[in-house]
Amino acid sequence: MKEDFYEILGVSKNATTAEIKKAYRKKAIEYHPDKNPGDKTAEEKFKKAAEAYEILSDPDKKARYDQYGHQAFEGGGFGGGGGMNMDDIFSQFGDIFGGGGFGGFGGFGGGGRQGRAKGSNLRIRVKLTLEEIANGVEKKIKVKRKIQAPGTTYKTCPTCNGTGQVTRVTNTILGRMQTATACTTCGGTGQSIDYKPAGADAQGLKVEEETVSIKIPAGVEEGMQLKVSGKGNEAPGNGIAGDLLVAIEEHEHSYLQREGNNLHYDLYISFSEAALGASREIDTVSGKVRIKIEEGVQSGKILRLRGKGIPSLNGYGKGDLLVHVNVWTPKTLNKEQREFFEKMAVDEHFRPNPDSGEKSFFEKVKDMFS
Repeated sequence: MKEDFYEILGVSKNATTAEIKKAYRKKAIEYHPDKNPGDKTAEEKFKKAAEAYEILSDPDKKARYDQYGHQAFEGGGFGGGGGMNMDDIFSQFGDIFGGGGFGGFGGFGGGGRQGRAKGSNLRIRVKLTLEEIANGVEKKIKVKRKIQAPGTTYKTCPTCNGTGQVTRVTNTILGRMQTATACTTCGGTGQSIDYKPAGADAQGLKVEEETVSIKIPAGVEEGMQLKVSGKGNEAPGNGIAGDLLVAIEEHEHSYLQREGNNLHYDLYISFSEAALGASREIDTVSGKVRIKIEEGVQSGKILRLRGKGIPSLNGYGKGDLLVHVNVWTPKTLNKEQREFFEKMAVDEHFRPNPDSGEKSFFEKVKDMFS
């Protein structure tokens, strides 16, 4: 079972952003690979701390984690670490320690690790039916992304000699000051393009269409965003590919309305079915079910089919299907029918009885949510 992100960093759920950042910095220093060379356990803890920080430092991701747990970032991920590699960590969180503030260790600002460019992210939208949302689905999407053109070669940047940084020394009233900044020639990668084939851009990249498989877990909602790591635009040289960000949209269903994990269905029955009772088959997101309508049912009655709604994204149970019974009144009657209802109009069994004990519409709604 995956460890709790709060426990990994040693903070409470009410911790502030500053406290989360401070806790992560402490863990990263303790388990940094340069401080623990060859120690696989320390490296794993270093990665876990970075993954926890990526989620808890972002208010939107933190809110989803607090509501759904790890399930919110599975099946392609919703921006979660999903097993971050060292390059991702150094690229994303290197500046958290400040310039050279890591105490001399070679990774985050110690100068020992050259920067790596990261390709830009791509964004797409995917529309899902309620059935797909209820059961989970794997979508294959065609994406146009930049990749390194075959035959492209790179060389050591002549400006920074492959370090990715340019050091400048200036004289001040306090003495000589030395500062290091990212090389503007190579963008901090330490490489510049040596040869690019026809059709490649200035960075040696070209656009190519690729089919990407996206696993979407059951229970997602409109507006949620999945992240498919490494399926955005590639970066030149030995850079890190960007990510593919997938925004979820819901198709409007023809007869079901979603409310959280519950579904609502309007069932229309005739006078005869309401008076005599009936058995009706209805469609749900998980298949057909047969429901029994008791004789004497009143319009506005709500039948609850437990577990026939949308699964919870965190894997804990399912919502319900709420069937709203509506007695349909015919707009036209033939002579025979009219005579029948005229006779029944004075029959005491066909007259409304406010003292029958039947609950009002508002009482039924209250019961539904209690």
